[in-house]
Amino acid sequence: MSKRVLIITYYWPPTAGSGVQRWLKMSKYLPQYGWQPVIYTPENPEAGMTDESLLRDIAPEAEVIKRPILEPYTVFNILTGKKKGGKSKGNAGGTAVNPINAVGHKSPLMRLSLWLRANVFVPDPRFLWIRPSVKFLKQYLREHPVDAIVSTGPPHSMHLIARALHRSTGIPWTADFRDPWTRIFYFKHLPLTRRSRKRYAAMELSVLREADHVVAVTDNMIRDFLEELDADKKRGTSGRQTAGDSSVTEQKNKFHVIENGYDEADFTGITAAELPAGFNLVHTGLFSAEGNPRRLWKVLAELCRDLPGFGRDLHLTFAGKTDPEILAAVRKAGLGDHLTDRGYIPHHEANSLQKAADLLLLPLREEPEAAGILTGKYFEYLAAGRPIAAFGPHGSVLEQSLAATRTGEIFDWDEEAPLKAYITALYTRTLAFEPNTEAISAYTRRSLAGRYAAILKDLTK
Repeated sequence: MSKRVLIITYYWPPTAGSGVQRWLKMSKYLPQYGWQPVIYTPENPEAGMTDESLLRDIAPEAEVIKRPILEPYTVFNILTGKKKGGKSKGNAGGTAVNPINAVGHKSPLMRLSLWLRANVFVPDPRFLWIRPSVKFLKQYLREHPVDAIVSTGPPHSMHLIARALHRSTGIPWTADFRDPWTRIFYFKHLPLTRRSRKRYAAMELSVLREADHVVAVTDNMIRDFLEELDADKKRGTSGRQTAGDSSVTEQKNKFHVIENGYDEADFTGITAAELPAGFNLVHTGLFSAEGNPRRLWKVLAELCRDLPGFGRDLHLTFAGKTDPEILAAVRKAGLGDHLTDRGYIPHHEANSLQKAADLLLLPLREEPEAAGILTGKYFEYLAAGRPIAAFGPHGSVLEQSLAATRTGEIFDWDEEAPLKAYITALYTRTLAFEPNTEAISAYTRRSLAGRYAAILKDLTK
């Protein structure tokens, strides 16, 4: 008989984007390991984009509970110039992908909204959903028991819902982090008061201490969490504590890395998209201004000028939400005629586009925190089986993974000569591309779900 796991997630189909993929896919395969997923998610989320095709990946065994949410993000979006809904093609509103640390002038209204976001909407603009969710779920769990709880963040309000349920019911709880909390790249850009900074830190520490297991997508995130716990213990400032909190070393056993991954089913039987004949560079997903690979545009422009046939054969295809600063940089480099910006396309079409690329572009954000990040997009690039040009710091976890999988190269933001040589070798077909399929296969969603099921089994044995 299957056990039941309550999964508290803000992102769920038809909401699209990277945030939905991890637990949509995890819940798809958990039933194969004896776990029935019970999804708790908002009925009316502030969805930037929607993709009805994702609904087909919901496991037939899944029970999905949707409850209304009131979130001030709607007002925040109006003040910062963002529009609700994502059915328009591309980034037609001309707004930055990430307004928190967007370059340039911020209006008084935008500065006010960011201050409210940082100091009132704590820990995030979904905080008003915490109390009604706890009240509803306490009653639900009395009538429909579950064996374990998983909360996934961001938004980290989901963890606070799970924490309250864990405190009141004692049901084993795993806190799943797709991104860092107080060490996420934009946190340092928030106009935080000293009191607010302490509130965020206290919330994060309480989740790390009280959860029975903590799962993150990279080793770096786990290391950072353990550093925070150790520093807090040395300060002697921790608040609520639970059994076993006396030793950070002892707690290490409850921290686990389960990476993001790719679903083999998304790439089975699909054909590569039809792209123009020539040399196609493809980027899918969010393309933020903080990840603008300026040297790439310069290198491509020089190759168009100097490498015979390259200017005729070069095609740039972007699919997803692209920051206006990226588009402007491409055009400023004289590459506008080579660019096709498709805007958001259904997920399966993005996979097909990835398979058709001669080179997949993977820029990280130009932030120090990027050294510890493996984006969800990276794993789908691995599954597509095409060469990758990544942009970010050397020594990063991404560089290590690219080397292990033999799927591409990473270039620092100021590197030109190695980047030009790499693109030239790919274009002239003088560089062998032989990916390590065994290393790549470790990241299938099915196998990752099996690792998660083992953690859940340990919780409930």
